[in-house]
Amino acid sequence: MNTVEIINKKKYGEALSYEEIEYMIDGYVNDTIPDYQIASWLMAVYFQGLNSDETSALTDFMVKSGETIDLSFLNTTVVDKHSTGGVGDKVSLVVAPIITSLGIPFAKMSGRGLGHTGGTVDKLESIKGFHTELPLDRFKEQVQELGIALVGQSGNLVPADKKIYALRDVTGTVDSIPLIASSIMSKKIASGADAIVLDIKVGNGAFMKTEEEARKLAETMVAIGKKLNRETVAVLTNMDQPLGTEIGNGNEVLEAVKLLRDQEYSQDLYDVSVEIAAQMVYLAGKATTEEQGRKLVEEVIQNGDAYEKFVTFIEAQDGDMSSIHEIEAKQSIDVTSEKAGYISSVETQQMGEAAMLLGAGRKTKDDQIDHQVGITFHVKLGDKLQAGDKLATIHTNIEDNAAVIQKIKDAITITQTPVQVNPSVIDVIH
Repeated sequence: MNTVEIINKKKYGEALSYEEIEYMIDGYVNDTIPDYQIASWLMAVYFQGLNSDETSALTDFMVKSGETIDLSFLNTTVVDKHSTGGVGDKVSLVVAPIITSLGIPFAKMSGRGLGHTGGTVDKLESIKGFHTELPLDRFKEQVQELGIALVGQSGNLVPADKKIYALRDVTGTVDSIPLIASSIMSKKIASGADAIVLDIKVGNGAFMKTEEEARKLAETMVAIGKKLNRETVAVLTNMDQPLGTEIGNGNEVLEAVKLLRDQEYSQDLYDVSVEIAAQMVYLAGKATTEEQGRKLVEEVIQNGDAYEKFVTFIEAQDGDMSSIHEIEAKQSIDVTSEKAGYISSVETQQMGEAAMLLGAGRKTKDDQIDHQVGITFHVKLGDKLQAGDKLATIHTNIEDNAAVIQKIKDAITITQTPVQVNPSVIDVIH
């Protein structure tokens, strides 16, 4: 085969064969096709797209480019979840112990965050002593014994995706739906998932800003799952405001724990977490309907089973549960409203950026995260408030917080008339 011919074929909008996609991926991974030719091919894909067969083939060959994790020894359906990312997204921390307490194994390799806040691994590392690195044998053993393990990504899983993503990042081809879809799905499949639930965030704090974009991405990934024999469901969820009340790392863990203990929680975090968990329960065959799945999920929150499973999980990976109840930032500063009215909009990305200024996220992959800083968000869209009411509280270890405070104030719009608030769960796509 000829690389230039394949590039030209895609440039003119023609569909590539299974063998041509295999040739491109295999050649790039094995360094027989250089960066500049793959960059050219990626740009052709960006403008011309990939059809369903091409996207599935790309996903399949990315999976086959490295090692895969075999969890068949569990003799049950392994369901994984993936979120496209948002501000205050701690859903994995809530969902993992819920489904495990219902007899569904949760074996997840999760990444670190790059951007406004940490990833799930970063959040867990705010717990003193918690180990996010386990040898693969120990990882499997813990899943078999306890039903749950969550560690950082390691090994040689999907090397093609690592190389291609790095190139997409510097060639302006990140926001291509078939490339996004194949990247996400290849990692889930290589990690041993039999079934996958996707949390597709949509709104001003999400990668997908419009429902149309989010729906297209969801449908693409569900189609990949079907072609590669993985039951896949996508849930569209609202990211027009931070999810829950906490943005950060240690404070997000504490918020997840409060929900699991059925003590106090933000309704949007509860609704999204229950829906994602219910879909996982349904795909695992533990419920005959999605509604039955929701009831089972709510029961294990209310009876304490999910919280007990969380404690078992944390202690199994050497975490100190007592440290979860401490916010150790040097000071907390309230940000108050200058006028009365209704919360009509929140620039969610700005709220995330404010948390990053505190040190809760990374500007570059080498930045160190401060696990104890963050923001407590006291208001929600549609709330009525008076002048002087608290909008947020920042938990900070830096001396000059003026830029953080101003960014939070600028992110929140207050009007004199009430606004309609969209639901937290927008749609479920099968």
